[in-house]
Amino acid sequence: MPQQVLKPGQFRVADLSTRHPTAFDLQPEADARAAVAAQLNLLGVKKLRFRGEISPAGAQGWSLTGALGATVVQPCVVTLDPVTTRIDEAVERLFVPASYLEIEAEAGAETEMPEDTRLEPLGPVISAYDVMIESLSLALPQYPRRADADLGDAVFAEDGVTPLTDEDTKPFAGLAALRDKLDKEE
Repeated sequence: MPQQVLKPGQFRVADLSTRHPTAFDLQPEADARAAVAAQLNLLGVKKLRFRGEISPAGAQGWSLTGALGATVVQPCVVTLDPVTTRIDEAVERLFVPASYLEIEAEAGAETEMPEDTRLEPLGPVISAYDVMIESLSLALPQYPRRADADLGDAVFAEDGVTPLTDEDTKPFAGLAALRDKLDKEE
């Protein structure tokens, strides 16, 4: 049976040392960063580095710990102008045999997610590259916004109708006005 060709950042579990951690340091080149940017719908990835180690954990598991550093460019949710964000994250995954993760469930029944989100099923290969991409995706700001971006007030109404403003929709604004009016009458 031919051996699987490994991509950068992939480690065959059978080849990992059971006595010493296996270090890795991933720093994708410009073309690989452009592919990551396209995959994650980013305007760009200026810097990306993921370094750490894979070490034995228990009798059959493997622990991957690392530090993710990235500088990404996303569109501002208000103006669509580029927003640059620096990301620095500690990453930890625990690869265990799939039998440790199996949950008995009936067809169509609801199942609960395991509480430990670090757990991953162990296969023949551990991909630090895939962990890097997943961790970067989870660390991205969901609503990147330039510091000077302002939504402003949007006022919409049909012709001849007084537009409703944010102040008008506050539930206790009318009560406060009534209280003030009653205080003046006393």
